[in-house]
Amino acid sequence: MNETPEVAVLRLGHRPGRDERMTTHVGLTARALGADRVWIPDNAGQSLETVDDITDRFGGPFEAELTDSPQALIRDWEGRVVHLTMYGERIQDVEDEIRSSREDDRKPLLVVVGSEKVPFDVYEAADWNVGVTNQPHSEVAGLAVFLDRLFEGRELEREWEDADREVIPMETGKRVQSLEDG
Repeated sequence: MNETPEVAVLRLGHRPGRDERMTTHVGLTARALGADRVWIPDNAGQSLETVDDITDRFGGPFEAELTDSPQALIRDWEGRVVHLTMYGERIQDVEDEIRSSREDDRKPLLVVVGSEKVPFDVYEAADWNVGVTNQPHSEVAGLAVFLDRLFEGRELEREWEDADREVIPMETGKRVQSLEDG
């Protein structure tokens, strides 16, 4: 099988009492839309537990980890860095360059999404500062659009390993099937 370079997501910042759902949704979106791993701030342990639980139940592979050094992770990253910000270059202007760079260089890609004000050194460390629209919106929405554009929709056909349940697509209603029961 053709091994593709890793795509990892870093959630930069977490405000306890305000960002629990948002940080959790960054992790779940990263997992569902094709990333291989997510790092979240060490003060967001509940979000880590939720992402791990979903991965255990609905499959992987996907890794979720805590970090107490997000700036060091960016600085020491051995691949390319994309920082998602409303102030960045328009995604439609740089998506082909990012995709071809990843395919040509075969280096891992780190996608950084913030919560509170992002320090300027993140902008400087990034290979690309990318805006998914240049309007205020959710970092979860920005991450979802970016990953879908990066993978050109292929992430939607992913096969999940080691799942013990799956959602059965239906026109109406909800159905989750245990894979152990067949």
